[in-house]
Amino acid sequence: MRYRYSTDIGLKRDENQDAVRCEYFGHNILAVVCDGMGGEKSGKEASNIAVEEFFQRFSAGYSQSISDDDLRKLLISSVSAANSVIYTRARFDFKSFGMGTTCVAAFIGENSVTIANVGDSRAYLITNEGLKQITQDHNYAMDLYAHGKISLEEVETHPQKHMLVKAVGVERTVTPDIFSFDYTDKVSLLLCSDGLSGYCSDDEIYDVVVNSVFDNVADELINLALSKGGRDNVTVAVISD
Repeated sequence: MRYRYSTDIGLKRDENQDAVRCEYFGHNILAVVCDGMGGEKSGKEASNIAVEEFFQRFSAGYSQSISDDDLRKLLISSVSAANSVIYTRARFDFKSFGMGTTCVAAFIGENSVTIANVGDSRAYLITNEGLKQITQDHNYAMDLYAHGKISLEEVETHPQKHMLVKAVGVERTVTPDIFSFDYTDKVSLLLCSDGLSGYCSDDEIYDVVVNSVFDNVADELINLALSKGGRDNVTVAVISD
């Protein structure tokens, strides 16, 4: 199991408010991507806090003998720990009011994958046929689609598709979506902020993934986003056997 990750400010923003981290836990891997939001430097602070608190909480609760159920609970509590710190910071510092962040985290074990998600940063399964989006975006456009107000095709072009309806640190509590699946042989995943998925099609992303040397794949995905105008910070993490 191996990973590569990269993050870039893009071509239009004044600072990079994304954060990413991957670490080994024995032969397993935990990967987290966060995309901060908020005025001034609050977005950057929120994403950095989220990654730090997530790993701190996860590391404290993890053991190699952890059950699948306890692993899911640990991912949820790790998101909750990050949420509490960001929410409290925002309430006691007026400059940080309204700050928050997306958070997509994947734990890749020997035969299974478990993913926690809040916001619109995504996790994809990389298959022989193409990309398969695992997570669901928590944004206003997808909320309209879920309520039958717009079609799936209209989601991609909706002017408020980047407006989050759920984020880490905005409310007192937050409950992430949890996804889990088993695999028998090999598995490959892509985690990314919407600086990639919001401006590049799944086919374009997949084409870069399958045609890149693994050591260069994260940087090549960044280059793809930049070639599309680099209108947002862009962050990727690729994990593969």
